[in-house]
Amino acid sequence: MTSLDLPDVALAASWAEAIGEFHRAGEQHVHGAGLWEFETLDVTEDGCRAVVEHLVAQADPATPLPDDKVHCTYFWITDRDGPDREVVGFLALRHTLNAWLLEEGGHIGYGVRPSRRRQGHASRALALAVHRAADLGIDRVLVTCDDDNVGSRGTIERGGGVYEDTRNGKRRYWIDTGLTRS
Repeated sequence: MTSLDLPDVALAASWAEAIGEFHRAGEQHVHGAGLWEFETLDVTEDGCRAVVEHLVAQADPATPLPDDKVHCTYFWITDRDGPDREVVGFLALRHTLNAWLLEEGGHIGYGVRPSRRRQGHASRALALAVHRAADLGIDRVLVTCDDDNVGSRGTIERGGGVYEDTRNGKRRYWIDTGLTRS
C-alpha cells in the first residue's frame, strides 16, 4: 500500500537503498527528495538523521529560508506497513510558488526508484499529495514534467491534471484539490 510518510530515521536503511538505486541508474538529481543543499550525501544512519532534520524544518513556517526558496513538506513514498516499510520514492509538496516554481517546478515534485516504477506508486502518491495540498489551503496545484517524460505525463493526466502549456521544456498541469473557498 503506497503511503506518504514524513522523513524518519527509522527508515534509514531503506532510504539509503533508494538513494543508491537512483544513483546507480545515473539519476544524480532525485526529484522530490530535497537533497539539493547537500554537496555530498552521507547515507549512514547519522547522515540520514541530518537529512531528516533538514527536510522536516523546511515545512515549518518559522524556519527562515533564502529568498529564492519556499516552505515545503517532504515525504518519503513508502510501500507496506510496519517494520517492513520500504522507501520507494520521494515527494515534495511546496506550500507556495515563487517565479521559478510557477514557470517550471510546480507545487509537487516526485520521483520513484527505478525498480518500483510502473507499479502505481507515483499515481497513488500524487493523489495523496493533492489531498495534503488541500489541507494546506491550496485550492489547485501546479504539477510539471519534462516534455519528453511520457510516464510522468500519464501519471499527471490520470491524476486530474489539466494541461495549460509548455514552458522551457516543461509541461504544466493544474489539478483542483477539491478545496472550496468561500
